Amino acid sequence: MKAIVIPVTAFEQNCSLLICEQSNSAAVVDPGGDIELILAAIDKAGVEVEKILVTHGHIDHVGAVSELAKRLNLPIEGPQRGDKFWIDQLPEQASQFGFAKSDTFEPDRWLEDGDIVDVGNERLQVIHAPGHSPGHVVFYDPAGGLAVVGDVLFQGSIGRTDFPGGNHQDLLDSIREKLFPLGDGIEFIPGHGPASTFGDERRHNPFVRDGDFADS
Repeated sequence: MKAIVIPVTAFEQNCSLLICEQSNSAAVVDPGGDIELILAAIDKAGVEVEKILVTHGHIDHVGAVSELAKRLNLPIEGPQRGDKFWIDQLPEQASQFGFAKSDTFEPDRWLEDGDIVDVGNERLQVIHAPGHSPGHVVFYDPAGGLAVVGDVLFQGSIGRTDFPGGNHQDLLDSIREKLFPLGDGIEFIPGHGPASTFGDERRHNPFVRDGDFADS
């Protein structure tokens, strides 16, 4: 699976275009805003987008979901139902953080841990990874060794847990018990900033590196 990262909004959120190169089908993950940039990237890639995938319900990740779904007639999959309250508050989130008007939406499919999401001929595993938000999910491509982790884990840092529904220990458990066991060589695309690997973060990330297990 090929991934194209499209930074959007003033938050520089990593919207991702995941492409099945066999079928030329694609999914847009976390279209947070700047919809014309996203559409331009889709046009440049020359792919057929078949769905929108959502990691969690924060405005910088879902601000353009409703509009993109309507424009391209796309189904929406994700996040886990625990983030419904965030999606229901999208107009308030947009006002609070200075985003353009954003409509609420109802996913065509709420996702749960262990679900499978198809993109063309590729199959993504769904990992429920709460902590940053209660309904946060990760999309994992075992064949390609790639994970799209939203705001769970970053290069050298971890997601915030001070928003409603956040939980610091849940976040640490999600990273250590669900993501790191996938393997050191797995590359991940975070919600913000550069890509990294689980191995690099396990060794060097001050919040979750191996040497800190005893301190948590």
